[in-house]
Amino acid sequence: MCSADANGGPGPLDGVRVLDLSRVIMGPLATQILGDQGADVIMLEAASGDTNRVMGSGPHPELSAIALNLLRNKRSVVVDFKTAEGMEVVHRLVSTCDVVVTTMRPHVLTRLGLDYESLRPHREDMIYCQAQGFSIASPQANEPAYDDIIQAATGVCDIMARVFGVPALMPTIFADKACGLIMAQAVTAALFRRARSGAGQHIEVPMVQAMKAFMLAEHGGGATSAVHSEGDHEPVAGYGRVLSKERRAHPTTDGLVHMLPYLRKHYVALFTAVGRADAATDPRYADTRATIVNADSLYRDVRQACSTRTTQEWLEFCVAAGIPVTKVVTLEEMVAELPVVAHPVAGDYHLTSQMANFSATPGGVRRPAPMIGEHTSDVLAALHKDPWLPALGDDVEGDTDDR
Repeated sequence: MCSADANGGPGPLDGVRVLDLSRVIMGPLATQILGDQGADVIMLEAASGDTNRVMGSGPHPELSAIALNLLRNKRSVVVDFKTAEGMEVVHRLVSTCDVVVTTMRPHVLTRLGLDYESLRPHREDMIYCQAQGFSIASPQANEPAYDDIIQAATGVCDIMARVFGVPALMPTIFADKACGLIMAQAVTAALFRRARSGAGQHIEVPMVQAMKAFMLAEHGGGATSAVHSEGDHEPVAGYGRVLSKERRAHPTTDGLVHMLPYLRKHYVALFTAVGRADAATDPRYADTRATIVNADSLYRDVRQACSTRTTQEWLEFCVAAGIPVTKVVTLEEMVAELPVVAHPVAGDYHLTSQMANFSATPGGVRRPAPMIGEHTSDVLAALHKDPWLPALGDDVEGDTDDR
């Protein structure tokens, strides 16, 4: 076991300061990534704390198990945006920050004076990253949108219906997390440009726009091309292999395994091993196009083959044959594999890894998730502000976490 604040190095974003005006998961995930990569992240909270602090169970009333990892490498400052003193603190913080990240809806930002145009005079070269459900230029710009809404609006329900017959949602906050990754990448791209040109900029990540592009990368399918020969069938969206109803983990004699024979030699090796005399001449895996067209029957044959051996036997066979393979891993097993670290208030917890490894500037966890307002005094003192000012206040407008 180790201390959560003893493992982190400077990280590639060392020296970059981020002002985090986001809430719940999407924005905080983006700023977690930036913090893991070395940025100094200052999160502004209402006195009641962020929603993610009470999402699910946790070891402390201010720290859900989700917040323990999501809020690491951040400093918490309590500010009331509704007061003149609070806004003075925000403006002075903006002047010291390279990046501002927000997930508030456009009309809320404008009302509070936290939009790009209002904050830009305080830091001309700032990178301002704004994410919400719909584009600022759309009629829906100020409509609320959460992960469920975005999934339904960007084809997720449709692909689930094609596979399972029910227009269900992915059982994970799929859009929130994908868009959080996009936000972090966009910020670093803008920082790279600023390093070359000296100019800041306004970044917008509309979730619907981002997720449509994300989903259509493969699922645009045949419908993507606008040019079709006369007599062609109506072009169909969707990538057939991924949408196969047979695409799932396969039972072995003692458990579950998932293997993905991808090349012709993989199929020959697999089917030869289970006594298929026609393995070398089966036209269904003659080339990549054939394996996609015949995905349903090939998945069924692979499943039948898997039923003849134990999970461990298949793992060993596939590794030797170069076939991609894994046992089916549960959420509990993944958590159990994580290192246990110590939080100074909440106690021991499992630390999730950062999403990328850097050899020269490793980054990592420099400070544990903060308590609500833990760093208010230190940060305000650095701004030459008396920490008892009424900038410390009650909950901010209730819709500031809407996207």
